[in-house]
Amino acid sequence: MPAKIVPTRGNMVRLARSLELARKGHDLLEQKRQVLMMELTATIAKARDLQKEVASVFEEAYAALQRANVSLGIETVDEIAHAIPEEKNFTIRLHSVMGVEIPEVDAIEPKRGPAFSFWDTSGSMDVAALAFRRVLAALARLAEVENAVYRLAVQIRRTHRRVNALEKIVIPTTLSALASIASVLEEGEREDFVRMKTAKKSHAERGR
Repeated sequence: MPAKIVPTRGNMVRLARSLELARKGHDLLEQKRQVLMMELTATIAKARDLQKEVASVFEEAYAALQRANVSLGIETVDEIAHAIPEEKNFTIRLHSVMGVEIPEVDAIEPKRGPAFSFWDTSGSMDVAALAFRRVLAALARLAEVENAVYRLAVQIRRTHRRVNALEKIVIPTTLSALASIASVLEEGEREDFVRMKTAKKSHAERGR
């Protein structure tokens, strides 16, 4: 029992309440950890699927770019590429999973219409541009999911540390303190009983 805790019944009641709260907190944190683990497992699986999708759409986009290079020439393609405005309008929203803020990127839709038909009557540059826009959309989704994996993993580590602290330090220490106080109080009660019994015996002997 820590020296600063005075072995009184009041402290024993307070420690018992603290123990009850610690156990409830432990159970809630363990439930949270399990939910986060399930969410992390599902998110990792989604990330793997998106990694495959990114590889696939990038391969298609690169092939489309090669065809445009052949059709128009590398210099023309480079000139057109530099004329394309950068995609800056990303909308990111947040939703909560057990208190963890998870980002969501709004879908990037492919732009309609032949943006480069005045350059290339065959439309090969349009095909390449749309293909790379699909790459951008897939990369945005992958970044969203990989960020979610990171955030979930960080929160799981924090929750695990808190569960361990309650399980291995707080609860055992409180139980030990309660046992120590109970032992001291019981010893005091035994001593009081012996003193009372001795006093009664002495009183009885004096009354003879």
